[in-house]
Amino acid sequence: MKIRALLVDDQSTGLAVLRDMLHHSEPDIEIIGMAASGREAVESINQLAPDLVFLDVQMPELDGFEVVAQIKLPRMPIIIFVTGRDDLALKAFEAHALDYLMKPCKLDRLKSAVQRARQQIQSNQNDEIQQKLHGLLDDLKAVSKYPERLAVKSNGRIVFLRLTDIDLVEAADNYVKLCVGKETHMLRETMTALEEKLPPDRFVRISRSTIVNIESVKELHPMFHGEYMVTLRNGTRVTLTRSYREQLRQLGVMT
Repeated sequence: MKIRALLVDDQSTGLAVLRDMLHHSEPDIEIIGMAASGREAVESINQLAPDLVFLDVQMPELDGFEVVAQIKLPRMPIIIFVTGRDDLALKAFEAHALDYLMKPCKLDRLKSAVQRARQQIQSNQNDEIQQKLHGLLDDLKAVSKYPERLAVKSNGRIVFLRLTDIDLVEAADNYVKLCVGKETHMLRETMTALEEKLPPDRFVRISRSTIVNIESVKELHPMFHGEYMVTLRNGTRVTLTRSYREQLRQLGVMT
């Protein structure tokens, strides 16, 4: 019996590698389509009704979890999630006994995931799979209070910035300046409003006009009057002001 599979990844290299690995190792897997975005994935899944979907988790506009939430089929396909790095997702997959592959995919891990999917299809475990997927989505909604990315208008287009890539946020009149590596993006937002959207375990406000990504901080240098010079990994220097000294604990400094 052929297993009809759909591959979803916004990176063409990832699609090609997975397609070739399946072609050479799993002769009963029939690849009926490949999607390069979340929206294309939703359309393809609902139209083609595959038995099995290899679904990339991190995609712009619509991620893998949002794709699952928009599947409108009476029979849910088996989903094997594919991820580069997402600790929250990995824990959720394991908690709900759902299969995932880490990029770059390894052949032995792929074969075991496919074999498990094959057994689920043959034993007609659709109701159980649907319950696991719905449980996964419910858990992720409960813990994902903060967005994973921000949508920023730039030169007539919308750029999606992952929060983990933002090194620094600075106030700029009625806007905030988002620094991502050597790039900067302007967002019409107040510092206070944006601060509420940023997870406090990743970002810390060090002055009225500055928020830094904790992972981007390289060094702290004490200055006069209780202030600190904060040096980021890209060489940028900003000041932690005296009135924000309590934030040193969040940066790992015990005062």
